[in-house]
Amino acid sequence: MDREKKSLTGFTLVEIMIVVGVIVVLAAIAIPGILRSRMNANEAAAIASVKTISWATTTYRAGNPAYPANLSDLATSSPAYVDSVLGSGTKQGYNFALAGGANTFNVTAAPATANVTGVRTFFVDESGVIRGSSNGTADVTSLPI
Repeated sequence: MDREKKSLTGFTLVEIMIVVGVIVVLAAIAIPGILRSRMNANEAAAIASVKTISWATTTYRAGNPAYPANLSDLATSSPAYVDSVLGSGTKQGYNFALAGGANTFNVTAAPATANVTGVRTFFVDESGVIRGSSNGTADVTSLPI
């Protein structure tokens, strides 16, 4: 009886190592770009949230004798001016703070983790001009964005 030789097919160790090496190189190229895109998205969302808080604060003031003292005043008033997530002070990688008084308010937004969730900080006051800073905390002296 003749035995037929079975040919074994598969990948050699060298071929598998080459594929793994190519995957590592592609990941090394792609991952920093993906992280930077996420950081840019977080910053854009922070700017939008600062605009929302500024608008909500101005609208709140129209019906009250003073600006709200903090974010929770905007979230817990009836009707609520901002959602509970933004009212908690943290949203999409940024921490928000509102300080209000009788005639003034200011809102700041800072990355929850610097250089990971965002690079720039943002500021707005009753003037409505949003200002940003990439080196330190944004304030009234920072450049408008």
